[in-house]
Amino acid sequence: MRVFSRFVEHPGLRAEFPVLSRLAYLNAGTDGPLPAAAVRAAVAELSREAEDGRARAHFERRLELNRQLRESYATALGCEPSELALTTCTSEGIAQVIGGLELGAGDEILTSDEEHPGLLGALGAAQDVRGVTVRMVALSDIADAVSPHTRLVACSHVGWMSGCIAPEGLGRLDVPVLLDGAQGVGAIPVDVTALGCDAYAGAGQKWMCGPDGTGMLYVSPGLRERLRIERRGYANLAKPDAGLDAGVHEDARALDSMSLSAETVACALGAVRVLESAGWQAVHERARGLAGRLVELLGERGRAVAPRGDSTLVSFQSPDPERELDRLRECGVILRNIPGAPWLRASVGAWNDEGDLDRLLAALSSP
Repeated sequence: MRVFSRFVEHPGLRAEFPVLSRLAYLNAGTDGPLPAAAVRAAVAELSREAEDGRARAHFERRLELNRQLRESYATALGCEPSELALTTCTSEGIAQVIGGLELGAGDEILTSDEEHPGLLGALGAAQDVRGVTVRMVALSDIADAVSPHTRLVACSHVGWMSGCIAPEGLGRLDVPVLLDGAQGVGAIPVDVTALGCDAYAGAGQKWMCGPDGTGMLYVSPGLRERLRIERRGYANLAKPDAGLDAGVHEDARALDSMSLSAETVACALGAVRVLESAGWQAVHERARGLAGRLVELLGERGRAVAPRGDSTLVSFQSPDPERELDRLRECGVILRNIPGAPWLRASVGAWNDEGDLDRLLAALSSP
C-alpha cells in the first residue's frame, strides 16, 4: 500500500477547491477542479483591466504572467523554460509538431489503437492532406513496432481510456517521439529527459487544475530545428517591428499560441501555485495512492477494472455506462464514460479523499 503524504491529506488542500464541498468530483481527466485562488487571480486581472485600461503596462503585465507560467509548467515537465511553449490545449501542441515536420507520401507515423481525438485529429490531417501513412498498434507494443518508413511515433504518455502507461522503450528509439501528455502532467511524475521524448504536449485545464484554453508543449532543441513554423504572429515573432524580416523566436516561444489573455494566464498560474505549494511529489503520491485504493474497493464489490498502469485514472465495468453516469450525477458523484466501451472512468486527484471514494461506491450500490 502506498504511503500517503500527511501534508496533502491535510484538509487545507481539499479546501482550496469549492466544488468538493458539494460533489465527489472525480473528473480531472476531463477538466480538473478549479481552485478558489485561481478564480481570485482571474478576477483581479479583469478588475485591473477595467479600472486601468489596457495600454503599455497591460501588455508588459501579460508578458510577465507568461514568463511565470512558462517557468511553472517547465518545472512540472522537468525541462528548461526556453524549451516550453504556451498553448491553448494539448491538441494545439500536437498539431504544431505533426504539421511542422512536413511529412508526406511514403512517410509513416506510428501510433496506438487507443488514442484520444485530440491526437487522432492531427493524424487524420496528416493522412488526408499530406498523404502520410498512419499505422496503429497496441500501446504496449508500440516501441517494438517501428518500421523503416516510420518518421514519427505519436502516442499517449498515459492512455485516456484506462490509465495505462506508454512503454519505457520509446525513449530508446532512433525516430522522434511525440507524447500526448494530457493525462500525464500534473497527475504523475513527468521528466521529459528521462522519458527520452522529443516532444510532450500537455493540458493546463486537467490535472494542473487551470482554466480551459491553457496548455503546454515541450520540444527538444533538436526537433525544434526541424519544425517548419508557418503560423506566425506578434506573439511568436523575435522582432515584431521588423516587418517581413521579423522572424520567429529561436527558442520554444516560436511555438507559442497567438494570444493568451492576462486573466486566463493568471488563473492558470494561481491554480498551479496551489499544487506547487503542496509539493509535486506529495501530490503525485497521494493521487496514485487513492487511485490504487479505489481499484481495491471496486474489486471487493465485483466491479472489473480495465488494465491500467500506476496512474490516476481508474476505468471500471458498467452494465449501462450512460445511464449509470446520470444516476451517479444525481447522487453528487461526477465521473465520465468512455464512448464505445463498457466503462466508467474515475479520475482521482490529490484533492480527493476516501470520503469521495465511499460516496462513489455507495452510489454504485444504490438501486
